[in-house]
Amino acid sequence: MSTVFTWILALLWITGATPQATPTWQTLDEGLEWGTFAASKSSPVGNRKIQVLRIDPAHWQFRLLTAKNGDKRARTARQWATENKQVAVINAGMFQQDGLTNVGYMKSDAHINNPRFNDDNTLIAAEPTEPKLPAFQIIDRECQNWKQLITQYRFVTQGIRMVDCKGKNRWSEQPRIWSMVVMGMDKSGRALMIYCRSPYSVHTLIDMLLALDLDLQNAMYLEGGPEASLYVKTAAFEFEGWGSYETGFFESDKNDRAWPIPNVIGIQKRP
Repeated sequence: MSTVFTWILALLWITGATPQATPTWQTLDEGLEWGTFAASKSSPVGNRKIQVLRIDPAHWQFRLLTAKNGDKRARTARQWATENKQVAVINAGMFQQDGLTNVGYMKSDAHINNPRFNDDNTLIAAEPTEPKLPAFQIIDRECQNWKQLITQYRFVTQGIRMVDCKGKNRWSEQPRIWSMVVMGMDKSGRALMIYCRSPYSVHTLIDMLLALDLDLQNAMYLEGGPEASLYVKTAAFEFEGWGSYETGFFESDKNDRAWPIPNVIGIQKRP
């Protein structure tokens, strides 16, 4: 082993970094791909994997499923997917103490889960009523005419901005860490369902996502800790992931079950 190579390995060990290899995207179906990335920074627990489902909205239809618009019963991501014939399901956002209502604005067709806007600056919008609009987008309230756009989409959910319309990290640094699920959009307009069980600060995860080969345009925070969930099932592939560690709440990597969640984003094949 050369002296230079030994020195590089030693530096990586000291900094907690790992070499970044471009992942091989696994095609699950037309317009649906799965990628696994090695996180570039150390985490106190977990496998340090960042797992991504990349979705082409030309082939996949998005649905917003809410317990409030049904039997008022939260379900695991797997249960939501199975009962509604969804190929993938992820949290639609954080929810209030009633266990049903999104923390920010949320609508699905005629059903309004929460009519109130908070100060969060991103909105996931999908399934437009205006055919010239993208089938899916993450709207930045500081860059776009969001008041008009939300009237032109069948489903909209509001959340905290992670990456703005200029591709910048908008989350301040903090010591708290947790497992996370995130919704991103790449520069080709594909949706990215992102899952990371190993706990990081949000600022750190954003920096790592921006450095990965995702061509990330913008991103919105969905959920953290044990409730962060992603479920994917196709004919030949299945993945079920749930979070665990959360500073001040569940400081362990020992969560061994999916927690019920009230609001999810699902996908199904377009007719």
